[in-house]
Amino acid sequence: MKAYLLTLLRGAIGARLAVLLVTGSGVLTGCASLPEFHHSQTVNQTHLPEQQLPDYLSTQCSHIWQQDNADSLENPLYWLRGMECAQRLSPEEARTEARQWSALTWQDTFKRGILLSPAKITPVERRRYMTQLDMLATDIPLQIRSLFIVWRDGQRFQLSLAEERNRYSKLQQTTDSQLDELRQTQQFLRNELEITTRKLETMSDIERQLSSRKPGSNYVPEAQSTDTQESSEQLPKEDQP
Repeated sequence: MKAYLLTLLRGAIGARLAVLLVTGSGVLTGCASLPEFHHSQTVNQTHLPEQQLPDYLSTQCSHIWQQDNADSLENPLYWLRGMECAQRLSPEEARTEARQWSALTWQDTFKRGILLSPAKITPVERRRYMTQLDMLATDIPLQIRSLFIVWRDGQRFQLSLAEERNRYSKLQQTTDSQLDELRQTQQFLRNELEITTRKLETMSDIERQLSSRKPGSNYVPEAQSTDTQESSEQLPKEDQP
């Protein structure tokens, strides 16, 4: 009887395990199919750009100025890279590179301005290429006009700063000259004051000396006047016959 019961129990357990295995395989199959569905959907929704922008940040500074095609000249990233490279040049190197570009076109004039801007130029030189750029401003493409306006405002600020420094320098020179004149005048007045003080001291000494001799000087003339009177009285008596 026990053997029969064990046989029935084993059959029931085996049937239950078979059901569980079939159900689990279906679940696993469904889970495995889900990533394939989402992956294909994600691929279909991803759109690659039709035209990728050139990476000017990786362009060497020695080659950046040689690019003269329309795509580069109309790209603000190209000019930003040029401004960054110009900051790395010494004033001599910047001037040498700027001489290679004429001032006949807007792009060459813009390149000259970018190269000369950090080269410690004079306000006259900065104003010269700014005037040339303003004359060619209508030829600048719309794509980089905003960048050009910001850069031009910075150049005008540099001009204003240079003019203020020049004005301050002239004012300082004038002030220093006036201070020198005031020092000389002060020294002259001090010398005159010392001379006048010495004269006053000398006159005071003379006055004190005269004051000390005054009584003796009055007595002597009185004695002389008495002798003169007696002699005058004796003269007529001698003339009588």
